[in-house]
Amino acid sequence: MSTEIKVPVLPESVSDATIATWHKKPGDAVKRDENLVDLETDKVVLEVPSPVDGVLKEIKFNEGDTVTSEQILGLVEEGAAAEAAPPAQSKSAEQEARKQEADAKPVQPKAEAARASAPKAAGKTDDLPPGARFTAVSQGIDPAGVEGTGRRGAVTKEDLLNYARNGGVGQAGGARPEERVPMTRMRKRIAERLMQSKESIAMLTSFNEVNLGKVMAMRKQLGEAFQKEHGIKLGFMSFFAKAAANALARHPAVNASVDGDDIIYHGYADISIAVSTDKGLVTPVLRNVERMGFAEVEQGIADFATKARDGKLSLDDLQGGTFTITNGGTFGSLMSTPIVNPPQSAILGMHAIKERAIVENGQVVAAPMMYIALSYDHRIIDGKDAVLFLVDIKNQLENPHRMLLGM
Repeated sequence: MSTEIKVPVLPESVSDATIATWHKKPGDAVKRDENLVDLETDKVVLEVPSPVDGVLKEIKFNEGDTVTSEQILGLVEEGAAAEAAPPAQSKSAEQEARKQEADAKPVQPKAEAARASAPKAAGKTDDLPPGARFTAVSQGIDPAGVEGTGRRGAVTKEDLLNYARNGGVGQAGGARPEERVPMTRMRKRIAERLMQSKESIAMLTSFNEVNLGKVMAMRKQLGEAFQKEHGIKLGFMSFFAKAAANALARHPAVNASVDGDDIIYHGYADISIAVSTDKGLVTPVLRNVERMGFAEVEQGIADFATKARDGKLSLDDLQGGTFTITNGGTFGSLMSTPIVNPPQSAILGMHAIKERAIVENGQVVAAPMMYIALSYDHRIIDGKDAVLFLVDIKNQLENPHRMLLGM
């Protein structure tokens, strides 16, 4: 009996999806709940598992095709055994077949033959994404010898390029190779939203700096006990998320959004946390942060990081959000102007912590300082509100006990 493999029901905000990768081909044995195909939407990559044990009988759409909710992607023959491999030829028959094949091929000049053999050096590339496959062939790289950094250890285009740059292989195809690959759905959507933000929002950025000495001292003093109690490390992001939630309650304009000619003031803090993935930046949402404790915030962020790394973020994880926090400091950024994620009206940018000389109680001392930035929609947030919001964040982080007292 054949069982249909269908596109999951997509929410109203996602009209269709693109088939990114088939992990099986017709005739392959599959197990129930084993991932068969990745679907890429504007926001996230969805995995479509096999509904039953059996054999993949038919694929109805190929990689790159666009599909919609509940379309049939293929068929699984339930309980069927994998088709037997064709009988092996005898050694003499195999040799004869190879000889006939060689005789049928036209003779190539040596230079041409060398170029033609370069792709063969790339080894098996069928399982690579299109961009990585092109790179492996054009650079003459055997992907089996490259350590993958992609999801589930997959070899990416960047892995292959780094391997070539580090002298792993010689370059094929000349000293100035080029590659043209289409944007992924997610990358196109990111580009569209960034342009939408730039074109539709009167965006302005204000800066401040924070002395994180007391936060670092608290983490050092209580970090071990916190982890034993809650089973999760005490990081910096929970301090910033809780400080932001408290400040949003005191500065409601920063927690608002524009809807036509109306302004919607949100009485809750659903904070989007920017997470970098190999496919682009995603912003899963921590909901009702104002009601969460530090351990709940840390656990929520850790869960999102794991799901993002494994490609398990759902569309629900990414829906909504009234405010965003992004941390460029993880990559070494000292200062930046983050871009507002519409329809939100503001985004807080964290940056690298650096020891800097400051004056404290009349003495010059070294302190762990961070620049923070607030980009905001000047249509509904005045400069005064933005500056006071940043000062509020600064005061809480420089006196972290205030957060525990709700001050």
